[in-house]
Amino acid sequence: MKLLRPSSPESHYETLRHLYQGCRVVQGNLELTYLPPDADTAFLKVSSPPRPRGGGGGGTAGTAPGGPPCWEPRGTRAGRGGAAHAPPPRLGPDCRQLCAEGHCWGDGPQDCQTLTNSICHGCPRCKGTKPTDCCHEQCAAGCTGPKHSDCLACLNFNRSGICELHCPQLVIYNSDTFESVPNRDGRYTFGASCVSQCPYNYLATEVGSCTLVCPQNSQEVTVNNVQMCEKCSKPCPEGKRPAGRPGAGVRAVNASNIQHFTGCTKIFGSLVFLPETFAGDPSTNTAPLDPKLLWTFESLEELTGFLYIAAWPPSLPDLRVFQNLRIIRGRVLHNGAYSLTLQDLAVTALGLRSLQEISSGMVLVHHNPQLCFLQKVPWDSIFRNPRQRLFQTHNKPPEQCESEGLVCFQLCANGYCWGPGPTQCVACERFLRGQECVASCNLLDGAVREHANGTRCLPCHPECQPQNGTETCFGSEADQCVACAHYKDAQNCVRKCPSGVKADASFVPIWKYPDEDAPCPQAPSRCQGMGQAGLPLCPRPPCHLLSCSQVTSIIAGVVGALLVVVLLLITVVCVKRRRQQERKHTMRRLLQETELVEPLTPSGALPNQAQMRILKETELKKVKVLGSGAFGTVYKGIWIPDGESVKIPVAIKVLRENTSPKANKEILDEAYVMAGVGSPYVSRLLGICLTSTVQLVTQLMPYGCLLDYVRENKDRIGSQDLLNWCVQIAKGMSYLEEVRLVHRDLAARNVLVKSPNHVKITDFGLARLLDIDETEYHADGGKVPIKWMALESILRRRFTHQSDVWSYGVTVWELMTFGAKPYDGIPAREIPDLLEKGERLPQPPICTIDVYMIMVKCWMIDSECRPKFRELVTEFSRMARDPQRFVVIQNDMIGLPSSIDSTFYRALLEEEDMDNLVDAEEYLVPHQGFFSAETATTYRSRISSTRVRAPSLGRARRRRGDGTGQDGRSPCSWQRAPHAPASPPTSPAVQGANGGGEEQSTGVPRGARAGRQVPGDPGSAQGRSQGYRMTHGGRLLVIFSSGSPFLALRIASIS
Repeated sequence: MKLLRPSSPESHYETLRHLYQGCRVVQGNLELTYLPPDADTAFLKVSSPPRPRGGGGGGTAGTAPGGPPCWEPRGTRAGRGGAAHAPPPRLGPDCRQLCAEGHCWGDGPQDCQTLTNSICHGCPRCKGTKPTDCCHEQCAAGCTGPKHSDCLACLNFNRSGICELHCPQLVIYNSDTFESVPNRDGRYTFGASCVSQCPYNYLATEVGSCTLVCPQNSQEVTVNNVQMCEKCSKPCPEGKRPAGRPGAGVRAVNASNIQHFTGCTKIFGSLVFLPETFAGDPSTNTAPLDPKLLWTFESLEELTGFLYIAAWPPSLPDLRVFQNLRIIRGRVLHNGAYSLTLQDLAVTALGLRSLQEISSGMVLVHHNPQLCFLQKVPWDSIFRNPRQRLFQTHNKPPEQCESEGLVCFQLCANGYCWGPGPTQCVACERFLRGQECVASCNLLDGAVREHANGTRCLPCHPECQPQNGTETCFGSEADQCVACAHYKDAQNCVRKCPSGVKADASFVPIWKYPDEDAPCPQAPSRCQGMGQAGLPLCPRPPCHLLSCSQVTSIIAGVVGALLVVVLLLITVVCVKRRRQQERKHTMRRLLQETELVEPLTPSGALPNQAQMRILKETELKKVKVLGSGAFGTVYKGIWIPDGESVKIPVAIKVLRENTSPKANKEILDEAYVMAGVGSPYVSRLLGICLTSTVQLVTQLMPYGCLLDYVRENKDRIGSQDLLNWCVQIAKGMSYLEEVRLVHRDLAARNVLVKSPNHVKITDFGLARLLDIDETEYHADGGKVPIKWMALESILRRRFTHQSDVWSYGVTVWELMTFGAKPYDGIPAREIPDLLEKGERLPQPPICTIDVYMIMVKCWMIDSECRPKFRELVTEFSRMARDPQRFVVIQNDMIGLPSSIDSTFYRALLEEEDMDNLVDAEEYLVPHQGFFSAETATTYRSRISSTRVRAPSLGRARRRRGDGTGQDGRSPCSWQRAPHAPASPPTSPAVQGANGGGEEQSTGVPRGARAGRQVPGDPGSAQGRSQGYRMTHGGRLLVIFSSGSPFLALRIASIS
């Protein structure tokens, strides 16, 4: 019972009495609520003190005046899951004078409460104050001795009076035979008890527990009348779980959820019908339920929860929509007590004619003024528990029902029925035809003849001939007729004889014709069918022309001729086979001759001499997970080459365990593609580790992808940065076009930022290398980035370098909009129609018409009309020399010092062992020839905690002049002064902007020309004392700096 107001206050006391009378163990709480002050609680008395698990609930009733309570008056601490309760308020004499603690359960001193949680020499519980009075550690609420069988209550589990930490397992391991065997002492866990079998209506699981609901991927089965959970060999059938069950957020069955129960035979849960079901619920905008929809439950046979009906349409006089309901399990009870509750209904009968079992819980039927036949139901045979009972109040009196003629049908056995009429009997007195009780079966007469199978009348087969005076059949099958109405084929009665039936594996059609005596004899095998008169069409016997000996000779001749033909065919096949083998051996011998040295089909392609570095797992150290995908996980890590003391930051892509062979092949294909690239603007593969899970090792890009970078720093990115990135991406794609590599997935998210001035193209998971004679690639199915793809790639799966140009245009649009989503809000399936109609991405606000027209050219329908990547390099290099002319950004910070913090970069350096690292490119390709031997070693770029802030974008935002020489290169050149430490004069972004890595024509850093220091440039206060030597024509320009603003600018002439 729950601590709720009773559904029926009149029967509440009787409900409690039936639940707890004679009870020794209470699973859960003992709740005595809403009792009158004079209620007799003597039903809690037991013959011997039980050992309960939980405490008793309070109420308005006092202690039992007629006997001891239903629990041992000793110890208030409950076991696991229980609660400690003080005794209820005393309504009788005060016991404080009699008991030392002032608490008692009765009037005498023998009823004083004994506390066992006092200090007992280090014992959690004890029966006294002596050291020998300690209880066992598994005892709760005291004991009578030191053993675990002397506990008054168990702390964990009770196994036949012995307190245990766990119930014995059902299966144990035999170390002698090395196999698992059943445990003879195994027990199921039922609440806080260990039982040999689960109680009725509970499900036994393989792990040895008694449950009310099977775990996932298991289903309920009944084996030898034992309900248990069994794993499904195939996907389990989906059971319907009602929306009106408690805790599902819906109070009752209504018009919005009743359609979910269509065709259900078993419902896992409960069904609740409230007045709002048929009146509607304005608060949830739910319409009233049409009573005709209640016939949805006509197929229902089993309900695992309870059935609660508090409202019913007046048009239905009974509950006939549940006429096929056989079992109400009651694993969940209404108010903790009732499995079937009917109240405030206008029905005259129940109509539950198929109900055979209510497994658990009481039945409450009250306040139904028109209900009859309630006493005509054998409830005792329906209940499965002796504590179950029917509670009924304020229904129609039985005498009034009889006076109105509402009685059971006369053929109902023992007068038991669910309502009036022959179809509502619980059992029939004589015979049952379908669902109707009848006095006799139609054995000798009637339109449909029947035979009696026990007390059931079953119809004969339709092809049985009705007999006069005798039974027509002795079963319901076609071979159980006394005589056939039409024809008889072997033992079966049929309407017509079979025609053209292939009876066996010989595939020879069989025709049968009707005989005068009604059987169907088989026609000769050479018959070709049936004639108009129903006779077989058979040729006349040929034996009147030839004698039987002549026929035998003809047959022998035909068989001999066939054998000769077969032998000739075999001979021809063998000869041809031998000749083929001889030609094959001849070709093999010729191919092995040393004279044949010329290639058969020379392609003219250059060999791929890319190096694949194989790394050992001991050289790699994973530091942190950067992300994961469908095929694997990417780690931030360190590569420590064997025999060296350097540490190189890397990204390690590890394939998942148990990955399919296809995924292994794809990651090796990606390694093959990355190993063959060699451009400063394309991410390169450092090596591959061939462990049980393949690992790709690439250079670590500390600033993440370009898409996130522009979104994070959009307020601090200038026009020079955007155009420099466009140049570098175009250079990387131009290189991929030179090596015949189609990327297929170019987007801002697949461009990584090595530094604010240097980006690299990555993610070659979809890239494909074209052969020497291929110009396009046709892809199979799979997920593709629709909004970045060219129209021919979407419609025909055709990928070329020109389709990558389309993706490049979308990537430039992403940069110019600072990371906006292309075609945002438009479903991918509508993109092809949108592109065919001529719609394209809009012009970004910061772009001039010059930049936007380059994007539009990239999005031409005809792929041949799109520009080449080398043309895009030229166009964007030209714009990068005068960035503010082509990209208009308010408060453009070009040339101003700016320091952008990268959250990703900062988190990278906060990890342990991530200091004093060597950049991968400088380790693999050192700056030989540019530094001296002693400075080359010390210059290797070190990533340390002092360089958390990103390099200044001001170094990249330098305007370029047009002072190129006759050979197309700048007439200025930088060289390090002999006394100055090594430091490159330009940033990669400037190198990318001019297209070839040369410095500006002026040769002087913009910070020096403007008269202010530039962080990170020569002369910056942040740098060391540095000096550079620049030649311009016949002059030598030397700039000296010493960690402070420029001290001097000296110009000298040299001959």
